[in-house]
Amino acid sequence: MPTLYIGNRNYSSWSLRPWLALKWAKVPFDEVVIPLGGPGYGKSQIPEILAVSPSGRVPALELHGTTIWDSLAIAEWAAEQPNAGLRPSDPLARAVCRSAVAEMHSGFPAVRRDLSMNLRRRTRATGLPADTLTDIHRITELWSDLREKYGGSGPWLFGQRSLADAFYAPVVTRFRSYGIDLPEVCASYSQALFGDPDFRAWEAGAEAETWTIESADALFTEPTP
Repeated sequence: MPTLYIGNRNYSSWSLRPWLALKWAKVPFDEVVIPLGGPGYGKSQIPEILAVSPSGRVPALELHGTTIWDSLAIAEWAAEQPNAGLRPSDPLARAVCRSAVAEMHSGFPAVRRDLSMNLRRRTRATGLPADTLTDIHRITELWSDLREKYGGSGPWLFGQRSLADAFYAPVVTRFRSYGIDLPEVCASYSQALFGDPDFRAWEAGAEAETWTIESADALFTEPTP
C-alpha cells in the first residue's frame, strides 16, 4: 500500500493537496505525519523528512520502493488511477483544469507570503500589500470564471471534485483564516469545500494537533473581534 508522508495538518498546504486527491480518487494509503519546525525547518533540512524525501520536503509518496516527492506529481498519479474522476472528461475543459492547477502550483507568491495556511486561525488581515490584493483578485476571478463556464449544476470548479479543487483547497482555508471578503459565487464554492467529508476529516486532525510552529503563528495574532 502507498505511504504518504505529510507535514502538520494545520500548516502544510502542500500536504493537503495530494492527500485530498488520493482520498477523492479512493486510493487506499497509509499516512505518516512528520511535524514541521525545529532544526532544519525552512531549509529543507529536517532529518526525519530527508530520510523519506530526497528534496527534504513533504509531501512525499512511497510507492513500491519508489518515492514521488512533489505534490503535483502525487496528485497526477492519483488522477491516473482507474475511475479516479479527478479530471473533466472534455479535452478542452481538462486542459483548462490543468492550467488552473499549474497556476496554483507555481504562482501566487504574495498570498503564500502574507496569508500562510493556518486552519486554527481566525483573524482579519488589514493593510495587505498591492501584490497580495492582486493575487486575491486573480484567484477569485479565476474561481468565478471556472464556475460559470464549467461548473454546471455542481458546487465545484468543474462541477464535480477535481484536481483543481484539491489544489485551491488550502487557499479557500486561507481566505477564511484571514477574513478575506469573497464574491458570492466564491463564498458558495468555499462552503462546498468546508462541507466535504474528506476535508472535514483533515480539519478535525488539524484541530487535534498539539504541534505548533512559532514563526507561522506570529502573523496576524490578534483574533477577529
